[in-house]
Amino acid sequence: MGRRGRARGRPVSGILLLDKPLGLSSNHALQRVKRLFDARKAGHTGSLDPLADGMLPICLGDATKLSAFLLDADKYYHFRVKLGQTTATGDTEGEILQTRPTDGIDAQQIESVLTRFRGEIEQMPPMYSALKHQGKRLYELAREGVEVVREPRTVHIRELTLQTVELPEFDLQVHCSKGTYVRALATDIGEALGCGAHVTALRRTGVGPYTGYPMYTMDVLEQTAQQGISALDDLLLPIDTALAGWPEVRVSADTAFYLKQGQAVLVPKAPTEGLVRIYQGDDFLAVGQIQDDGRVAPKRLMTGS
Repeated sequence: MGRRGRARGRPVSGILLLDKPLGLSSNHALQRVKRLFDARKAGHTGSLDPLADGMLPICLGDATKLSAFLLDADKYYHFRVKLGQTTATGDTEGEILQTRPTDGIDAQQIESVLTRFRGEIEQMPPMYSALKHQGKRLYELAREGVEVVREPRTVHIRELTLQTVELPEFDLQVHCSKGTYVRALATDIGEALGCGAHVTALRRTGVGPYTGYPMYTMDVLEQTAQQGISALDDLLLPIDTALAGWPEVRVSADTAFYLKQGQAVLVPKAPTEGLVRIYQGDDFLAVGQIQDDGRVAPKRLMTGS
């Protein structure tokens, strides 16, 4: 009886691109989606905090085995920066720490400063972040008035584009590596301009291969649920879309048998290194790792939930 209790829910697999609303934590959003889909297993691909909205990929069933790959993927954001004020949290929720004049700053000067923040840069993790120190989140310590020493981190800003300028505010789009703190980026840009800054709006527009894809709000999901569970399932993306762009190998039924036993196999014309998608016919079978001897070893088997 206990085992049946742990297996509650449907064995549904797929990826939902949720348009997470402001004010809702990623975990609460995950639990609501899981209930709507009556899913047995569900997970998200890295928190998007309550003060940000936008894309939160929700992995259902076998897709949870790929969530780490999306966690490590590049991210895309649109955010608005307000010059002249620094805050404790780097956004509008924190108390204002300092106000400075913005006289003389124009779009050309902003664009000139942005060149310093493209490519590989060093960032100091802010105290109001989910990074852990001795088992406790930094934002929890910050709320207690505790500040700890942090080490700078190297991140990659692939693209940083100036959009609308309505001084003292302006909009930016960024394509960045995992671990980039957008609020810290805005704060540092403000310091480079000599007046300070903070984020007034933050929206994630893409994760890894998911750029330009439709997202679904909670309202849309709840309305769709009224049409039946199959209508909800129609919103799911195939799980292998999380690995779009990866090389793929196709194996026979005999070879697939050994892969399913956890054994490495020889696959003609397989890549010579790295990770691959493995298919048997049209079925996505596993994530594979090319070994030093050229064989393909299963790394994550898609066994069905």
